[in-house]
Amino acid sequence: MILSDRSIAEALASGRLVIAPLGEDALQPASLDIRLDRAFRVFRHHRRAYIDVREAVDDLTAVEEIVDDEAFVLHPGEFVLGSTLERVQLGNDIVARVEGKSSLGRLGLLVHATAGYVDPGWDGHLTMELSNVSNLPIRLYYGMKIGQLSFAELTTQADRPYGSPGLRSKYQGQTGPTASRGYQDYRTP
Repeated sequence: MILSDRSIAEALASGRLVIAPLGEDALQPASLDIRLDRAFRVFRHHRRAYIDVREAVDDLTAVEEIVDDEAFVLHPGEFVLGSTLERVQLGNDIVARVEGKSSLGRLGLLVHATAGYVDPGWDGHLTMELSNVSNLPIRLYYGMKIGQLSFAELTTQADRPYGSPGLRSKYQGQTGPTASRGYQDYRTP
């Protein structure tokens, strides 16, 4: 079942859920608003002819940061990685879903391509997969509400939450927009 505002507040108070810093008006009827941080990971498509999922892609992206009131312009058809301002920490019995804000979706801004699920035990800043599917550039700002998290309780605590030994959890503790580490799946442990 999806957690209501009351259940989210209880999970925050008990420490089963940590969102820091929590925005003043973040709590919604069945979700929490999340905000955009100042760093973006921009693809440098001129560096390679293709992406090989078995290879590290660190040289394929560069980090750009904006200052407080400066805009980051996301052009039509462009895809960049952003990050939540908030650090998100989930208990071993809670999962989260990342969703876009309706007002931004109506402008053509998508906040995730496929990574909308946050496992129990997760701890870190969430990387946002930002796409502009409109015909006009969209200006993004530090601290703006970029999405929302909904939460659900598991039937029992996870035996092996995200970050557990042997799971090869690639993104635990990440800060800032983090490039794909999928290539690690092709390496022997």
